[in-house]
Amino acid sequence: MRVTVSLIITCPMGGHRPPDSTGFTFAHHLSSPRAPMELTDFDCVVVGGGHAGASAALAAVESGCVNVLIVEKAPNDWVGGNGYFTAGAFRTVHGGLPDLLSIVRNVTPEQAQKIDIEPYSIDDFVGDIMHLGDNKPDVVLVETMVCNSRDAVEWLAKAVDVPFILSFHRQAYEVGGRQKFWGGVALSVQDGGKGLIKADMAALKKAGVNVWFETPAVRLIDECGEATGVVVRKDGREASLRAPSIILACGGYEASAELRMKHLGAGWERARVRGTPFNTGDGIGMAQAVGAKLVGDWLGCHSTCWDANVFADAGDRKLSNQYTKSGYPLGIMVNIDGERFVDEGEDFRNYTYAKCGRAILSQPEGFAFQVWDANMTPFLRKEEYGDDVVEKIITSSIEELADKMAEHGLRDKAKFLRTISEYNSAVSRHRLENPSLRWAPAVKDGLSTQSSTQSLTVPKSNWAVPIDTAPFLAVKVACGITFTFGGLAIDPDTAGVLSEAGRPIPGLFCTGELVGNLYYSNYPGACGLTAGTVFGRKAGLGAAKRAGK
Repeated sequence: MRVTVSLIITCPMGGHRPPDSTGFTFAHHLSSPRAPMELTDFDCVVVGGGHAGASAALAAVESGCVNVLIVEKAPNDWVGGNGYFTAGAFRTVHGGLPDLLSIVRNVTPEQAQKIDIEPYSIDDFVGDIMHLGDNKPDVVLVETMVCNSRDAVEWLAKAVDVPFILSFHRQAYEVGGRQKFWGGVALSVQDGGKGLIKADMAALKKAGVNVWFETPAVRLIDECGEATGVVVRKDGREASLRAPSIILACGGYEASAELRMKHLGAGWERARVRGTPFNTGDGIGMAQAVGAKLVGDWLGCHSTCWDANVFADAGDRKLSNQYTKSGYPLGIMVNIDGERFVDEGEDFRNYTYAKCGRAILSQPEGFAFQVWDANMTPFLRKEEYGDDVVEKIITSSIEELADKMAEHGLRDKAKFLRTISEYNSAVSRHRLENPSLRWAPAVKDGLSTQSSTQSLTVPKSNWAVPIDTAPFLAVKVACGITFTFGGLAIDPDTAGVLSEAGRPIPGLFCTGELVGNLYYSNYPGACGLTAGTVFGRKAGLGAAKRAGK
């Protein structure tokens, strides 16, 4: 590798531009008393070492790039970005079980005879994103991601050696001796996000991609409107890395309490960070400084029910996604005043969980309780509700449960008891009018709280069963933020970053959670890793073309 020291001179029309109308501004004044060291022998530099960045780097090598570098702000102990903290689930178009068997590793021919997975079409996938986003997402961007999803997971399985499995533990219930999948998702990765990142890192090593940890990107090098490199901080000084292409894959700003308050609103400083603490908006600021267009839902984010008793500013590398508390469709949620505030049975969990965090945060003091009885607790996932994972409040009566919950923050025990009584009454009255309905967790079973004789102000539309059998269980939950929805505008075909004028910025690409206009308000579970793969591959291919490969 050739190393020289040089002064960077940019075109008068290049350099830093004023903030746009969103008012989203970042400070990039990290300076060195010496001129930046210049490293010039790269075909492509990827900023961000999570799954999206790894996908981009691997695609660049596959497409002909020889010297690809990933620069990662985090230390090696925090490898993997937010991908590490996921369940490793991938939403993809598929033709049903036969279409998926070739890429999963945990199904024998005998088991396959007892599995039900409905096909998931392009229209299904696009419809889910558009419906949950109130038809606000960029439909061309969405369709591009969806139409390339099946090929993306095939590539991961074959080229990256990602150990895909069918997600029996998260996305299926046993019904009549058969495993019935629900919610449009069947694929996951062995050992979740940890297994995914392990596979990514092994593939990067095999491909000869270098990863520089503890090397934050400081600013892009912009010459006459073209991205020609990136300045990073390495070993205590700045270095300018020259390359025909820079791929931004460094996430949103969810780990910055200041930016959450600024864009999501007051109260978001109380949200728990589910994943990496290093996603603080760096890529957005750097891109905006060279004229990139900001798009998407700047008031929105992916936020879930999260353990209220865990560290607030970063995820846990050991338990990671186990602090998610996704069992609310099996019971109810109440705030500290003892009142329900969401329809726990509105839809399958992976169509509602990403907005539940916001709902909890909007409640008094920003936390709530999930409540179940003995009939439903066996269906709670042990990885989320195990005795060694979460603090449980268990009692032999509802009255005693109210007393114990008061010790953990419930401030209106009487209201809580009325809520339980009214809920149970509404469930019973609905059942009297609909005696043929049966509880069925793998379908929307229609068991609700709404009948001709009693309807609750906040309904439960499916899976409404009485809470009347001891022992009773409650768990305290808060808002866990995963990633933010606002981001950069890209060309759907190339993943090239667009300028404020809507034209591609030559040499600049983007993938992962930094892409804007994919999600608004809500999010169908398991889209993120798929999108990072699809647009990472496009960015890597684009980088190779610019490198003349």
